[in-house]
Amino acid sequence: MHWADVIAEDIAERCEHPLIATGISPTGIIHVGSLREAITGESVRSALEAKGKDVRLIYLIDAFDPLRKRYEFLPAEFERYVGMPICRIPCPCGKHRNYAHHFVQPFLDAVGSLGVKCEIIWTNDLYAQGKFADCIDKTFRRRREIIRILHEVSEKPEDPDYAPYNPVCEKCGRFTSPNFESYEFPYVEYQCTCGHHGKADIRKEEGKLTWRCEWPAKWAIFGTSAEPFGKDHAAAGGSYDTGERIVREIYDAEPPRPIPYEFVQLKGVGQIHKSTGSSVTGIDAIRMTPPEVLNYLFLRVQPGRAIDYDSGMGILDMSDEYDRMEVAYFSRKYAEAEENSVRAYEIAQHNNVPAKLPLQVSCRHLVNVVQLAEGFDEQMKVLQRTVDISGSTEEDIARIKRRCECVTFWLKAFAPDKVKFAVSQTIPADVRLSMNDKAFLQGLVMRMNDCSWDADTIGNIISDCGKASPIGQKNAYKAIYSLLIGKPMGPRLGQFLASMDKQFVINRFNQAAYS
Repeated sequence: MHWADVIAEDIAERCEHPLIATGISPTGIIHVGSLREAITGESVRSALEAKGKDVRLIYLIDAFDPLRKRYEFLPAEFERYVGMPICRIPCPCGKHRNYAHHFVQPFLDAVGSLGVKCEIIWTNDLYAQGKFADCIDKTFRRRREIIRILHEVSEKPEDPDYAPYNPVCEKCGRFTSPNFESYEFPYVEYQCTCGHHGKADIRKEEGKLTWRCEWPAKWAIFGTSAEPFGKDHAAAGGSYDTGERIVREIYDAEPPRPIPYEFVQLKGVGQIHKSTGSSVTGIDAIRMTPPEVLNYLFLRVQPGRAIDYDSGMGILDMSDEYDRMEVAYFSRKYAEAEENSVRAYEIAQHNNVPAKLPLQVSCRHLVNVVQLAEGFDEQMKVLQRTVDISGSTEEDIARIKRRCECVTFWLKAFAPDKVKFAVSQTIPADVRLSMNDKAFLQGLVMRMNDCSWDADTIGNIISDCGKASPIGQKNAYKAIYSLLIGKPMGPRLGQFLASMDKQFVINRFNQAAYS
């Protein structure tokens, strides 16, 4: 049984109306690993939905978190915003509502393209609506108990000055510490390091709980049934362990079923964005990976196992694996060891599995297609030379278009140079052919003139002519690549030439053979 089904079955037995919570703190560029939480939450949601449960998935944006430092990607003037809530810091590009919105909105838009069905909730709105007031009140009244819980669970010395809640200074706009003795619902006084003395109303957006108290407060507010989170929070004595005690003993509620997941590790030479010099972001991953393939990538392994995300050739390998599992799902022919992978394919569709096997066009083939033509209409003309699309549906064409867009972005940003090429409109100036090379091309043209223009036929003809020629098969390939793309190697020749116009190829070989 797939891990998402196991989790869903456990939740279904305990909850009539399950709620799955996920979230993010958009303090900076969002790494590809952040996708794992959203996709894991959606997989459990869809598995519960398939069981007939009335289930919700919420995505909490922690926009009230402070900017802890000026990151290297921020202008120098952002130094003055350190310590302020990120929802109150200006947008770095001037096009979004604020700093938090700048970093998270493009990510949320992209996550939507993956079919994740979640409700977006901004944590700062919850504070403004007074949703946290009851929990904040309890942390002030039972602060000593919280200090004891933190000590017992983490085994760290008790901190008598621990503040479960930090007001926002109304003068400088930064978080500061409260005066515990002054608390009388709903107000707490503070003396900020900027010199200002003020008062915060816990029913308003005038302060926030610290993380170890805020996380369990969210569970209490929403009645969270399950939540995926990074393994760092699941460590012994970590924030889940303390949250489990605080939610029960302080907030009088129950903790969610934990779904800890391992981190996503970047792998391969393609892990750095070639135009920005930064590592792969979640938006990068969505732009260069077809949505169904990206879902599958995260669902094919247990949450507790690390994922090696290879933004180089691994993108094509994963797409090929997805396509194989799709065929296996519809043919019902697969080994026992592939059962979970086939089920991962099914869950990746979020309960919208196609009625029949879609028209499959591999990303590996589209790497050639998008480099032979610009614009989707022209790319489709090239594709039709090698793929029969006569029976395609609107959904098939939409999927091909999305894959072309992903491959195009991948080629510009992360693809290794070995897969890139550009067809020369004339014979490259540095190409030098021997008499034997020209004789090989003359024989090749004779065979190609009347042949069926398909990958297998072309590949066999090139192989036969190369073996029969004094230059040999290896140099035969080298001569062809040099004449077409000015490089000694390139895409698989049969499929590559079949994607090109037959007369263009023959004319090029003729010109070279008789020049």
